Amino acid sequence: MVATKPQKSQFDEIRPGVKTPAKDTILTPRFYTTDFEEMANMDVSSNEAELKAIIAEFKEDYNRHHFVRNEQFDGAWDHIQGEKRQLFVEFLERSCTAEFSGFLLYKELARKLKGRNPILAEGFDLMSRDEARHAGFLNKAMSDFNLQLDLGFLTKSKQYTFFKPKFIFYATYLSEKIGYWRYITIFRHLEKNPGDTIYPIFNFFDNWCQDENRHGDFFAAMMKSQPQFLNDLKARLWCRFFLLSVFATMYLNDIQRKGFYASLGLDAREYDIEVIRKTNESAGRLFPIILDVEDPKFFAELDNCTKHTATISKISQSGQPKLLQLLRKIPHITAIGSKLISLYFIKPISMESNREIVK
Repeated sequence: MVATKPQKSQFDEIRPGVKTPAKDTILTPRFYTTDFEEMANMDVSSNEAELKAIIAEFKEDYNRHHFVRNEQFDGAWDHIQGEKRQLFVEFLERSCTAEFSGFLLYKELARKLKGRNPILAEGFDLMSRDEARHAGFLNKAMSDFNLQLDLGFLTKSKQYTFFKPKFIFYATYLSEKIGYWRYITIFRHLEKNPGDTIYPIFNFFDNWCQDENRHGDFFAAMMKSQPQFLNDLKARLWCRFFLLSVFATMYLNDIQRKGFYASLGLDAREYDIEVIRKTNESAGRLFPIILDVEDPKFFAELDNCTKHTATISKISQSGQPKLLQLLRKIPHITAIGSKLISLYFIKPISMESNREIVK
């Protein structure tokens, strides 16, 4: 096979072949830390059987031989050029950063909880194994485009967001479940439309998404052991907040990158609506309330938010002085905030009449 001639990188690099990490914004993947002492002291005995059953499933390690590159990857990226190449690298970077963020959090939890809360420590350790595989596989895919992330540098340079354990549970449960629906929706589309499979990494999404689903089930089991996270008024308010936050973040990110989804034969808006509906439905099996995403106002207001986000992005690229950029952005930031607040106060759907709430 004739070697592919290296192309001049479209991205800033720390050193040759190592991409400068994307700047932190409200929409970029975050790194988290938490109150490890509170987590270690958490009594999960009320749902110990379910947690142990999920850990036993983790130990089966169904995907231990799955993330192995094969001949499908030979030269498979040559046709991905121009703007499509840039969007593809951004997709790989965001995905790798998100998976690596999960690895760091789970590994640190496993280390801090070892000997103090052995059930949770073992679960987090096994989940960190999965996330490390995912991140490594994505980073190797980036090398097909003559780039990689320095994950060690990322560990030291990235800002960490502190969340109390209950907020970690809400956010990470939803992150894992929405990850499942994102991966499986893309896989099923490409299974029906193989001509749209522009790069072989998508062939791995079927098994891959099952890791995400099992991780989400583990967080659900932990939350069931802490009924105060699900069964009072504050829990209902926080469930609404995190559902809206996760859905809005994905929607605003994906609509900005609709060209990437178009390259897979997907309409970004239709794809996100499907993923949000499915994730919302999944959350209803655990959360006491879910969002009314069928309210006509829901996606209409998110569409309005995307217009303001696009304007903010243009202002950032204008080359104007930072202060002037900030002043120009403020009305759009305010508009996005007000629209999200209005969505938060759409009457949610109670799940209590549909199933028995955790006692």
